[in-house]
Amino acid sequence: MNRIEQLYNEWISLQPLKPEDKKRLDEKFRLEFNYNSNHIEGNTLTYGQTKLLLIFGDTTGNAKLQDYEEMRAHDVGFNITTQEAKDIERPLSEAFIRELNKTILVRPFWKDAVTDAGQPTRMEVKIGEYKSRPNHVQTATGEIFYYATPEETPIMMKELVEWYNDEADKKQLSPIELAALLHYRYIRIHPFEDGNGRIARLLVNYVLIRNNYPPIIIQSKDKDNYLRILHQCDVEVGLTASDGASATIDGIRPFVEYMNDRLEHALTLSVKAVKGESIEEEDDFAKQLTLLQRRLKYSNTKPEFSEEQVWNVLEHFYFPFTEKLEQSISATKSFFYNSMSGNYLSKNGIRNGALHLNFIQRDTSSYQILDYIRNAKAMIFHYQLTSPKDLRMGDLLLNLDLKVEFEKDGYTVSCLNDRKFEYEQYPSQEELDAAIAQYKADILNKIENAVRNINQ
Repeated sequence: MNRIEQLYNEWISLQPLKPEDKKRLDEKFRLEFNYNSNHIEGNTLTYGQTKLLLIFGDTTGNAKLQDYEEMRAHDVGFNITTQEAKDIERPLSEAFIRELNKTILVRPFWKDAVTDAGQPTRMEVKIGEYKSRPNHVQTATGEIFYYATPEETPIMMKELVEWYNDEADKKQLSPIELAALLHYRYIRIHPFEDGNGRIARLLVNYVLIRNNYPPIIIQSKDKDNYLRILHQCDVEVGLTASDGASATIDGIRPFVEYMNDRLEHALTLSVKAVKGESIEEEDDFAKQLTLLQRRLKYSNTKPEFSEEQVWNVLEHFYFPFTEKLEQSISATKSFFYNSMSGNYLSKNGIRNGALHLNFIQRDTSSYQILDYIRNAKAMIFHYQLTSPKDLRMGDLLLNLDLKVEFEKDGYTVSCLNDRKFEYEQYPSQEELDAAIAQYKADILNKIENAVRNINQ
């Protein structure tokens, strides 16, 4: 009996867990998995920020709003994966994998890309849909590494899911072998335009949790080794997408060994937790100190007004929110001939005479527009619909306004009952979702009243 079998048998013998042990272990794996899997992909949240967000719902800090959203969404994805894995009567499906992608990416977005001719461009990343353009990558040596083409992807994903369900029924591979091979075959297809690495690691834990193992964590500090071992397998398996999508367990032995090591680590921690022993790891002490330093910093100092702070509010909160708000109410345009929307920067706190800022994009460097926002008093989003297509609706006019006022020690947000936030602190996603719901309800009520008057 090998070490993993011994640990697994001990782990199973200790079930069911005491509520306090389960809570301690679940929190440990939840924080570590979300932090590390996202950090591998470039998320900038520190471990302390991750803990404040997931445990306390705190978004205090200067990271991008997108990074907070991604971390929160990945946590939802981890919960969905856990629940799906425990439903042993339900086989793995493409629909579930697409739903995972949709969950962790939150909403469509634009990112830098390269055309087939090698020219830089921008592309829209759609969520929950297989890629519509090649996502091959250029290696450090200048060579192109090929994933499945958009045309190959649907059939390869269908075959991947069928293969996995067959292998899971056969039980010829150990759970960690099956998890490693699913991860490897999936990543060689690279079916989505973004989020593939995170989904591959979620699928690993889907397999393990389904087989009553604890989840494993690939640490971001070990990213180079993780990628090096995957590349070593690529050379052994073959460099075409079809080679990777049909890889065998013998072709990825180095990766299986790597994942075995990660599983042994997870089982060791789990057994320690159930026995009431410390599960603090070597770097946990430093992480906790960083968290405490951050909380101490924000309890004693309050960032004050500056051009940089105003831009942070615009970049991390205002622009993402108003874009989502406008998109969510865009269907109302079908009732009207005329629509307009704009962002206005006011030097005196009102919209009249304010500087129109529609041309400023979210990815514009803050240093390029500091002159525009110097001495800013408010940022105002205005959305207006006029001239109903049905003349019976009369002169119905729909106005929607959002005002963010900048003060010395913070800023207020009109759609959140003029709640005041300190600089470097942003509204939670739940608050913003509730505000959008209220805007939509108000607009719907006005249109309903106009239609009701027609029918009377």
